[in-house]
Amino acid sequence: MNERLIGLWAHLQTLPVFWLALTLGVFHLAGLLARRMRGFPLANPVGLSILTLSLLLTFTGTPYARYFAGGQWIHFLLAPATVALAVPLYQQKDRIRSLLTPLLLTLASGSLLAIAASVGIGWALGASPSSLLSLAPKSATAPVAMGIVEKLGGIPSLTAAVVILTGITGAVGAPWVLDRLAIREPAVRGFAMGLVSHGIGTARAFQESEQTGAFAGLGMGLNALMTAVLVPVLYRLLA
Repeated sequence: MNERLIGLWAHLQTLPVFWLALTLGVFHLAGLLARRMRGFPLANPVGLSILTLSLLLTFTGTPYARYFAGGQWIHFLLAPATVALAVPLYQQKDRIRSLLTPLLLTLASGSLLAIAASVGIGWALGASPSSLLSLAPKSATAPVAMGIVEKLGGIPSLTAAVVILTGITGAVGAPWVLDRLAIREPAVRGFAMGLVSHGIGTARAFQESEQTGAFAGLGMGLNALMTAVLVPVLYRLLA
């Protein structure tokens, strides 16, 4: 019996469609668990899925490249999903126009604070200059953050890990913090979550409402642009 199971596993793990189906299945189960736990902050579907799949790959000794042969199809859908955020944004255009000034002020201060906080904490812990550079764009979406760091000579793999950790932390903690601060306005909640925790925070924001998600997408996009401008400028000023 054990030999048959081992043989079945050896066959299945070579099939890209197996890893695709497994990823979707794990995320679906994580979503069910999150709903059963009634919004408990640590029961974040993305975080639970990453943890579960990471443990599975580690304990089975499966190379990431083999997993990504199936997972790449989900990765491919990230681009059209991001573009699709334009639809709810367009539907909120009048609301965005009315809040333009406070949104821009929040963007500037929030982006600067995110960069300063990550670099400041890294410096206090004795991180190397290349590591500090890699930490700076942590609140920007992963492709933008990694592109910035790669151009400036940092460590893209470190940036990718920190960006994902930032997104999960924001998606888990931001709603709880906003609730404690009695911030109920969907536009404010969404913009804050998108600004500090990019795509993962935006996905969490859409769970609250379409307006919250739309403003999260706006915060994610504008912060990516702001970070792409600020990090190289600050790097050249401080280097």
